[in-house]
Amino acid sequence: MELNQIVTLAANALYEKKAQDIVALNVSNLTVVTDAMVIASGRNPLQIKALAEEVDDKLAEAGIPLLRKDGHQDARWIVLDYGIVLVHLFHTQEREFYRLDKLWEHDGNRMPLPFDGLDEA
Repeated sequence: MELNQIVTLAANALYEKKAQDIVALNVSNLTVVTDAMVIASGRNPLQIKALAEEVDDKLAEAGIPLLRKDGHQDARWIVLDYGIVLVHLFHTQEREFYRLDKLWEHDGNRMPLPFDGLDEA
């Protein structure tokens, strides 16, 4: 499965579970750690855990194995590592503090998502 397909699959899973402020960034020219990051927020630890489980279920169904997971215990910042894609799920306060999307957004590397602009009406 290609990078864009994995990103879209993860982002759609988050969108369906009502994640907030979903952003996808192509970071392949900025780091050797991964090619893309999907970043989203949840309102509370319970929702953040549910978001992580939904992403993992959808990607597992597509045959994409989870390599590592961190932060599930406290669920303030959960990272799901799929190799070429990292999924960061934040509690709103942690996201505002760490500002990962601002740190990694550079020269128009934001990836378009199917639902961009739908909730702005």
